[in-house]
Amino acid sequence: MTKHFGEASVKFSNPPSIISAAAIVGPKEGEGPLAAHFDKISDDILFGKDTWEQAESELMRQTIEACVAKSGVQMKDINYIFAGDLLNQNSGSIYGARSFERPFYGLFGACSAMGMAMQLGTMLIDGGFADYTIANASSHFCGAEKTFRFPLELGTQRTPTASWTVTGDGAVLLSSVGEGPYITAATTGAIIDLGQKDVNNMGAAMVPAAADVIVKHFRDLQLAPDHYDIIATGDLGIYGKDLLIQLLQKENLNISDRLTDCGIEIYDAEKQDVHAGGSGCGCSAVVFASYFLKKIKKGEINKMLFVPTGALHSVVTFQQGESIPGIAHAVAIERSI
Repeated sequence: MTKHFGEASVKFSNPPSIISAAAIVGPKEGEGPLAAHFDKISDDILFGKDTWEQAESELMRQTIEACVAKSGVQMKDINYIFAGDLLNQNSGSIYGARSFERPFYGLFGACSAMGMAMQLGTMLIDGGFADYTIANASSHFCGAEKTFRFPLELGTQRTPTASWTVTGDGAVLLSSVGEGPYITAATTGAIIDLGQKDVNNMGAAMVPAAADVIVKHFRDLQLAPDHYDIIATGDLGIYGKDLLIQLLQKENLNISDRLTDCGIEIYDAEKQDVHAGGSGCGCSAVVFASYFLKKIKKGEINKMLFVPTGALHSVVTFQQGESIPGIAHAVAIERSI
């Protein structure tokens, strides 16, 4: 029986269950509208460490430990950890996971990392290669600003389209057995580059990839626009979401009544001065692992399409005048099957 459908989608014959999740964030995220849903809000943006990079690794370590502790399984039972971040050579994830001594895959998909991790972890379980996998993604505001924008000490003015990198880590533990929610299907994104070069407008760079993978998902699996109760993109922000709606309407796919964005959900745009909204690998990861997953378990959402989005540029490519390629990965989550 084939599991591949259409151009880029798969259906899982043995859908894994999300048996636990955890989300830990920094102080600013704890001031936002989702504060009650996080496992821990740190009042120390350094998480007791000396550098921003060490802080992100500590954040990742704490989140995975919390996720595993909730599940009832032991760390030694975890077959694979999939994790990604924005730091050079995935150093946030590498140093965060080194104490676990579990098989590890470091992923680079920029802010789409959580979608990539969930897809790959699910494929291994569905294929019979693992019983337990962890999908994880993290980011840190200070580390990202230092790497991709300006040193914080400069106090550089932010443009209206700029987003605020989330200080946070989200993890989910997938299992071959469990009572749901289940990951039932996925669509893997392609790299889409329409020539956008503004590093202060990540939403515009990622929107074409988000539109492409969403259209393919509905087309490949022959789904009606109302199939999902909610569709949540990664971190397109307020401007990116509006652009996405326009692009999808050109493809005769109208999902505006059920479309949201994790970068919009995590902050109060009026009170927190985050301009376009939240971003970073940790953005979609913490919003899904806390807020949306709880709504699914409560039955407030029965079917969800989770679409983390990523901008695949680097400091080097930006300085060389390259454009910003985008990518997005779609993951279907259902409360019951």
